[in-house]
Amino acid sequence: MPNHNQYLFLLSFSLTFGILLLVSFWVSAFLTARDIHLRNLILIGLPKDPQHPEMDVHSIQDFIKTFTQEDAIALVQTPAFLASAGLAAVAFYWLAFSERKPVLNPNEWKEFPLVLKTQVSPNTAIYRFSLPSSKDVFGLPVGQHIQVSAEINGKDIMRSYTPTTLDQFDKGHFDLLIKTYEKGNISRHFSLLKIGDRIRVKGPKGAFIYNNKLTGHLGLIAGGTGISPMYQIIRSSIWDHSDATTINLIYANVNEEDILLRDELEHLHHNSAGRFNIFYVLNNPPPGWKGGVGFVTKEQVAHYMPSQDKDCKILMCGPPPMMSAMKKHLDELKYPAPRTVSKLADQVFLF
Repeated sequence: MPNHNQYLFLLSFSLTFGILLLVSFWVSAFLTARDIHLRNLILIGLPKDPQHPEMDVHSIQDFIKTFTQEDAIALVQTPAFLASAGLAAVAFYWLAFSERKPVLNPNEWKEFPLVLKTQVSPNTAIYRFSLPSSKDVFGLPVGQHIQVSAEINGKDIMRSYTPTTLDQFDKGHFDLLIKTYEKGNISRHFSLLKIGDRIRVKGPKGAFIYNNKLTGHLGLIAGGTGISPMYQIIRSSIWDHSDATTINLIYANVNEEDILLRDELEHLHHNSAGRFNIFYVLNNPPPGWKGGVGFVTKEQVAHYMPSQDKDCKILMCGPPPMMSAMKKHLDELKYPAPRTVSKLADQVFLF
């Protein structure tokens, strides 16, 4: 059965075709009454005397010599011409200025093709998927995520991912930052995708939706690819000049080369007018490293995160062992314990 959009397309196509057909009949009759026959236009450029092709050829002037300036004025004033001009204006406005309907549907799986893969670390890549049109918006509120489904060994496997792209800046595509794990079903499936291969997506999902009035201070703790929802929120906040939220990020990784989106994060830091600061922590730091060393400590959380008695929220995303350790640190610092399933109203939110 055709869906709503397909019915709408058929209706608009039929209406446009009908109007253009009526306009063509009207204009043809108007010109014929002035002894201008559109069928003769095919003769333009052909010799008037086939026996002497070197002589004069038919030109456009031969067919419009009886068409005066008054006829031109009369033509543009006909209902047919006005209707076609109005239709063209409406079509141009719709194509150029109308707001596109979001592509995502929380109740329907949709497929999107891979158009670009960018390796950003030895085991992590950014996968770019194309939307149906270059002007389409994905339809994902800041802070929410999508579900990705793939059939692996005869079973449908689903995982949740947060795109790093934003609707207000990124039209026609969405990007996923994914680390490949040796035993990870979906992550290995991504690593094997070729350009043109499709993934199935449904969304938006999730309880967290960011807005610039949500809180005065954000404390973010991320590990590895857990930076994805954080980066989305930071980017939305920093480029919103009406947003006064201060943001502190603790970002933990194993090696320096594992720091994902580092250039993008530091670009945001340098353009934040002091609103956004980053503290990196590495298990295996290089010589001369000035950030944190080892695991994220309670002292680092106390120093870089806003205190629990402020108007603040603490957001966390990363590997389960790291998140367990962070919950213990926050509990010892008298922050409220996060729920099993976090809610937007919670002071401590675990993605």
